[in-house]
Amino acid sequence: MTRHFTLSVPDMSCGHCRASIDSAVTPLGAKADFDMSQRRVTVSGEATPEAVIAALDRIGFPAEPV
Repeated sequence: MTRHFTLSVPDMSCGHCRASIDSAVTPLGAKADFDMSQRRVTVSGEATPEAVIAALDRIGFPAEPV
């Protein structure tokens, strides 16, 4: 089942952040689309919001659902 959800990632501020987040969600079977100005990530794919939030937290990017 494909899921779509948006997360607020307040500490995301640069291209390096974006690359790190992308690398964290890809192995979960998800694709991330970024809105850097709003510091939001829209995720689509098989991953649950909980799994993505946990993966981002592990790499130092606390996130919460919007």
